[in-house]
Amino acid sequence: MAHEKLAKNHLPAAARAEILRWTAGLGAVTADALAIRWQTSVDSARARLCAAERHGLLVRHRPLIDRPSLYTITRSGLRAIGARGLDPARVSAAGAVHLIECARVAAALELRYPDHRVAGERELRRDERERGRSIASAELGADGRARTSRHRPDLVLWPGDSHSCSPVAIEVELTVKAPERLLAICRAWARARCVVGVVYLVAPDVERALLNAVQRAHAEQRIAIVPLQALPRERPVPSGA
Repeated sequence: MAHEKLAKNHLPAAARAEILRWTAGLGAVTADALAIRWQTSVDSARARLCAAERHGLLVRHRPLIDRPSLYTITRSGLRAIGARGLDPARVSAAGAVHLIECARVAAALELRYPDHRVAGERELRRDERERGRSIASAELGADGRARTSRHRPDLVLWPGDSHSCSPVAIEVELTVKAPERLLAICRAWARARCVVGVVYLVAPDVERALLNAVQRAHAEQRIAIVPLQALPRERPVPSGA
């Protein structure tokens, strides 16, 4: 337990900066997700998050009593890492489950693909705003209508050499969207050439509706549907290990 006490009393600067950057990019993280990402115990991960919270760099939210706490970066935390173009994320009860699941998925992807980088929707929004074009988003309404809008994925899986290779868009779908909205998004992804493809990680109730939309959009070659429970749930190291 000595390492647990050390983590509670001291957080190395490099580790703290890494946690802050990860949190800023995703918007919100959990101790469970951090434990998966670093392959440590949940207690140790929570101690590191709490240490950053005590320094005013993170803030803890628990909108759902039966779900893990979410940690978001503060403005002081953003200044500490020199983050540009990002603001502290907002956490609500309505969006908490999705944020929790996105953090878990991001951690599992980073663990499974160490030569890739996982970016959140917030980072993507900033980068596209700065470049003035889509770099990993689907253009909605690009079928002749005057106005277009962008549908951004929840996560982006960037290859190590992101300058020469296109990324994979990752969607975490927990609830069923309106059929026409879902169809429009699938058609947009079928047209998108800024990504090599799209992986939908879906809850059981979503799979059938999404499959129908993908088929109607003729997007089977561009969109892969994977049950969320099929994503390996890497178990964090037990406390004291």
